[in-house]
This record gives sequence, C-alpha cells and structure tokens, in this order.
Amino acid sequence: MIVECVANVSEGRDEDILGQLAAAAGPTLLHLHRDPDHNRSVFTLAGPADAVAEGTRSLAGATVARLDLRQHAGAHPRLGVLDVVPFVPYEPGGLPPEDLAPAVILRDECARWLGTELGVPSFLYGPLPGGRARTLPEVRRSAFGTDEAGGLTPDYGPAVPDTRTGATAVGARPVLVAFNVWVSSAEVARRVAPLVRRPEVRALGLVVGERAQVSCNLVDPARYGPGVLYDTVVALVTQAGGAVQGGELVGLLPETVLAGVPRARWAELGLSDEATVESGLARCGW
Repeated sequence: MIVECVANVSEGRDEDILGQLAAAAGPTLLHLHRDPDHNRSVFTLAGPADAVAEGTRSLAGATVARLDLRQHAGAHPRLGVLDVVPFVPYEPGGLPPEDLAPAVILRDECARWLGTELGVPSFLYGPLPGGRARTLPEVRRSAFGTDEAGGLTPDYGPAVPDTRTGATAVGARPVLVAFNVWVSSAEVARRVAPLVRRPEVRALGLVVGERAQVSCNLVDPARYGPGVLYDTVVALVTQAGGAVQGGELVGLLPETVLAGVPRARWAELGLSDEATVESGLARCGW
C-alpha cells in the first residue's frame, strides 16, 4: 500500500537546517517546498506505509531537536515547529482511495509516538472514534483554548506545550492540493479569500513579504482543481479592483488532477509533469 505524508514544518529560511531535515526524512522524501516568507516548508513523503512511518518519525525527531518556536516569525498560522502531519492513502495513477482506515492507523501511531517519545502534544483530525470527525481548522481554532465549541485538549502528550516546540496536528485525510494565487494587495487578498471558500476550498488572505496571496487548500481537487480555483480568484479579484499575478502549487499533486487541467494552462498555473506524486515516486524508485 502506498501512503503519502505531507509534513508542514515551521522553517523556510535556514538552508542548512532544511538540508538536515531532508536528510532525516530519508528515501521516502519526494519533494521539499520551501517558503521563506511564510517561514514554512512542506515535506512530501510517499511510499510503502512502513517506510513512510519511519521517515515521518525521523523527520519529526530532527524537527523537534533543531527548531525553536519562540524564534519563529512568518505569515502562516502554526501550532508548533512540526505543525501539521497528515497521512493520506494513495493510489498512483488512479482515483484517491475512499477508505481512510490505513491512514488512521498511521496517524494514531504517529500522534502517540510524538506524545510519549518527544513530549509533543498532538491533536488528531480526520475520522475519530464513535463516527465523529474533526477538521484541521477546528484544531487551529480550539487547541488549548476555549470557544463556543468548548476548546480542545491534546489527544496524546502533555496537556501544556513546551514553548520551544509547541504542538502538532496529526491527521488522516483524502488527497488535497495546496495552491496559492498571488494578488496585487493585502486588502484584495483578505477581501477575496472569504468569497473563495466553499466545501471544496479552504482559503486565507495572507501578506507574504512585500506581496499578498490567496492561500488555498483544494480538499476535493478531482472536482474543483487548480484551474477552476484560479479562474474564480481572477473574477473576484477583478471585481475588487485588483489584479492576479500568478499561481503557485505547494508540494505535489496527483497525476489525475494534472490531467484535468489543459496542458496549455500549465505554465500559467505553475504546473508540470514533474510536479506530480507519481513522478516523485518514480524518481525515488517506489
């Protein structure tokens, strides 16, 4: 069984540290997306389940040992130095599997290990016992605090995070595609982002260095892919009196999603044959 893990780490500037983290991830590391302005990097691991679990633990250990949340500054929201660790069942060249059970097993094992071995509070998202479910935005909103939903305590690990390492959200989810659209101003990005949101799209308007973007997660990319998102943002930004300045894929996307975008639009959207999970798997010999 092939599994993908898309670990988000709160470091995007120190090339030496990122090199050490990439080496720790081992042979399942398909791709590293580094963003200095977000001060965040996305490590895409994929391969056989046991190998991905081992690579994720090694990456997690190196991240917790080397990074300090107290010294972090960046545009993207974050819970900890190892911010988000989602496990994703994957079918190369085919439709994403609907059964998340294999990813749930890896998620729970990883979260338990983070809590007991590294002392990092871990919050689960995705399917939960008893037929419940929790989303990543719910974790970000409620972790350690109180709100109208009651707040959340960690599922594993200490009840209070170490200020150096923070906490981690560990998930089991279907395939998603992270895609950003650069726009002309922070005001436009913040005005447009709420209008982009729908069941298939999560969106934030962010200031990124001297630029601004509508930062999106496409949670059903087979139905609502990068091209559809880009066109939607263009229309909304134009209505708001702004301009779109290009698109950016974060990490990799499934071959089937790329096939749904006309090749003539790939350059405009920052897509290519090499940007697929399948291409990464082939390069790594999986």
